[in-house]
Amino acid sequence: MIPDFLVTHSGGFHADELLSSVVLTRLFPQAKIKRSRAPEWIAPGPDRIVYDVGGFYDAEKRIFDHHQRGAPVRDDGQPYSSFGLIWKHYGRQYLAASNVPEAHIAVVHASFDAKFVLPVDLMDNGALSPLGPLAGLMLPSLLETLKPDFDNSDPDAETTAFHNALAIARSFVEAGIARSAAKLRAETIVQQAIAATGQGRVLELPMGMPFRPAIVKAGADHLLFVVHPRDKDWCLTTIRRSDEGFEARADLPAAWAGLTNGELEAASGITGASFCHNGRFVAAAKTRDAALAMAELAVAEALGN
Repeated sequence: MIPDFLVTHSGGFHADELLSSVVLTRLFPQAKIKRSRAPEWIAPGPDRIVYDVGGFYDAEKRIFDHHQRGAPVRDDGQPYSSFGLIWKHYGRQYLAASNVPEAHIAVVHASFDAKFVLPVDLMDNGALSPLGPLAGLMLPSLLETLKPDFDNSDPDAETTAFHNALAIARSFVEAGIARSAAKLRAETIVQQAIAATGQGRVLELPMGMPFRPAIVKAGADHLLFVVHPRDKDWCLTTIRRSDEGFEARADLPAAWAGLTNGELEAASGITGASFCHNGRFVAAAKTRDAALAMAELAVAEALGN
């Protein structure tokens, strides 16, 4: 049954009901958000979905609170916030409505839950407390800075601030979903390129894209460098050994570090070589042939040939 109302609590808002509202308003755009703590509103009913308020969790009755004793937890015991519960029950529908291909929905749903939803759930439940100077830059903290000041006497201030924050929260969810879906599209392209490369050491791609996850998944341990076109030139980049840190399978030649244009051409012997980062993890060339020539030289040095 399509709801007429999306009911959450009034007063100060937090990331979990904001992000829940992002999902629900996409699925039910005709429904009105009602922010209230009145018993007649926060009770379940056929005309509404209630979340982050109400005192219990019952998906069949469409009420999704997590503040009560015996609140729901994941299979591994980690707590849900209202966002996690809404994502669990409505996330797949949201992805379909966002034009994520059906074959990718399960993977994107799980990935977004692990990387985006779970941290919000943990912070909301006090199970994750970021420390240090970056703590205030976590998304839940940033969204809460959009609350009205304590001495704002405008009776509509909370509602106005909530809807302003909702628009910002929506942009982060949509961007996160788009990035997850894009990685899966990239994986298909990279897998095809790996097959075409065979046992070669240099992977050529048709454009810049995330490539390491597909390389790891394919077990293509022989690959050392990636070449692809950019806007007006070509890029040569290394492949990191792991998700953590910056150690590469092979670095670009030390003699190229920090050089550009004529100096790099002289050091490499390749006409069209235009740039090498001082960190030796990325270089550029004016043409495809120059980029591939740089890559082959880098392979030869890395292999000691």
